[in-house]
Amino acid sequence: MSNLEATDVRRPLTELTIAKLDKLEVFSSIDSTNTYLMTQPEPAPGRLRVAIADQQVAGRGRQSRRWISPPDSGLYLSLAYTFLKIPEHLPAFTLALGVAVIDALTKLKVDGISLKWPNDIVAQNGKLGGILTEVQSGAGEGVTVVAGIGLNLQLREQIDFGAESDWAHRAVDLKTIADVVPPRDLLAGTIIECVYATCVRFETRGFEEFADDWRQHDFLKGREIMVDMPDKQITGIAAGVDADGALIIDSKAGRTRVISGSIVIAGLTESGQ
Repeated sequence: MSNLEATDVRRPLTELTIAKLDKLEVFSSIDSTNTYLMTQPEPAPGRLRVAIADQQVAGRGRQSRRWISPPDSGLYLSLAYTFLKIPEHLPAFTLALGVAVIDALTKLKVDGISLKWPNDIVAQNGKLGGILTEVQSGAGEGVTVVAGIGLNLQLREQIDFGAESDWAHRAVDLKTIADVVPPRDLLAGTIIECVYATCVRFETRGFEEFADDWRQHDFLKGREIMVDMPDKQITGIAAGVDADGALIIDSKAGRTRVISGSIVIAGLTESGQ
């Protein structure tokens, strides 16, 4: 794959998005695009800044897990956006971003993508990518959120996630599932465009605006799962998400809402079948 250029990434962006973009930086190698943006000045309300890398040497995932980021094998992109006011149910923003990624891939004619609560992008029962959201600042009534998106495009070798994931033992890439792998600059620009639109919609309408779309791509629904939480474990059938983005589990003890936890999926073998 050729190295990314900022001018090429900008090409798919609309004039509105470009007008709201404070800065777009592309790195050949970086520790983590999220870590970098967390140290940079936050954008003004309604504005964004973006960092993209060909390689991350210290990529991070949810719950401090390592995000494997081989050089020139994927898309590693982070976006900082400042909400004028803290949106209701802010943790559900991660779920809305999953819908944005699917929207971007659909525009590029990549189908068959699912979302695993709360932040995994799934294809063929394997991990295609992930999303990491972090709060950078919360001064006044507003809040700046840094959202990292990683997608496997063309892996040189099979990756065994092992202990780096609570459910996926293998990675899949776009080359495996798509007839044509979109160029990284086009993919990056399309994702930025869809994520920015999602930020605006989420700020005014919250997760309710995305809930139905998320449910259409729910990878867990109907599966037997175990959720490992700090104080207990719950085993039951995944029954979708609530209006605020919480995971719903039906068990013998009744219906439970889960805000956070690690998930093990029954019957999903290491081969992903």
